[in-house]
Amino acid sequence: MQINGVEIVDTFAEGFDMWAARFIITGINEQWALNSANAVTGFATSVIACGCEAGIERVMAPQETPDGRPGARVLLFSMSSTEMGKQMMNRIGQCVMTSPTSACFNDIWPKGELKTFVVGGKLKMFGDGFQISKRLPYHGRGKEARRFWRIPVMEGEFLCENEFHAQKASGGGNFLVIGRDIESVIKACEKAVVEIKKVPNVIVPFPGGVVRSGSKVGSKYKVLPASTNDAYCPSLKAMTKSHLKEGENCVLEIVINALDIDSMNLAMKNGIEAACTVNGVTRISAGNYGGKLGKFNIHLHKLWSNKK
Repeated sequence: MQINGVEIVDTFAEGFDMWAARFIITGINEQWALNSANAVTGFATSVIACGCEAGIERVMAPQETPDGRPGARVLLFSMSSTEMGKQMMNRIGQCVMTSPTSACFNDIWPKGELKTFVVGGKLKMFGDGFQISKRLPYHGRGKEARRFWRIPVMEGEFLCENEFHAQKASGGGNFLVIGRDIESVIKACEKAVVEIKKVPNVIVPFPGGVVRSGSKVGSKYKVLPASTNDAYCPSLKAMTKSHLKEGENCVLEIVINALDIDSMNLAMKNGIEAACTVNGVTRISAGNYGGKLGKFNIHLHKLWSNKK
């Protein structure tokens, strides 16, 4: 199979189950909403060492947010519900409550299997007894009232929802962009990330949405659970069982997490199509471990048989 002369390797990415939380951060203007959102999603590229994977799904207009102010929608993924609770509490407490003019709202609603975490109900203690509980109508949720905490801070109040939810989600979507040189491959990845970000319910958690240090399971060093994917390292062609062909001198990976598998498939499809428009890209492949790591496989060729 080819797209614009670029070979799409008949392989698959290994997907696995994760827990995902989604919340909205608002601020006095877009910049302050993003200041907080960028902080809360910092150091969240891989669960291997960060504890979670997070990213900004999109910027939100005032008419879309619960309090009618500019905002940003954040997605946070973890491997366990216990870790999710810890990450939400720490990140909202340290990166949202501290950010001037911020407010924070749950954005996952009861449907299917959910976990509930008390966040505002714990952060309220920072108010040292001066905090106030409020039940307010939630914009976009009809007349339903939800519980919030108004926590006094030096510039006013931090408004935070009492409870946040997490749902089952999908992680591990990925594809490898293989090409002649870094200039063509990174340009292809940039174009791919632009298209992926247009798909709702997904994030690309690595810097700029792209990772150069793709990994394999295991290492010669027992302390490491993962190590460099030597089969795709151009400098190791003569030293290992390389998967690279002659003239292929650069590989970058795009990793995708999504609230659902349909969003994952669409994001991968759109991203691959965009990457294949760049001259110098030779192949698109995917990182997998023979189907032994992930619970489900995302076959690249089957992405184009998906009607969504």
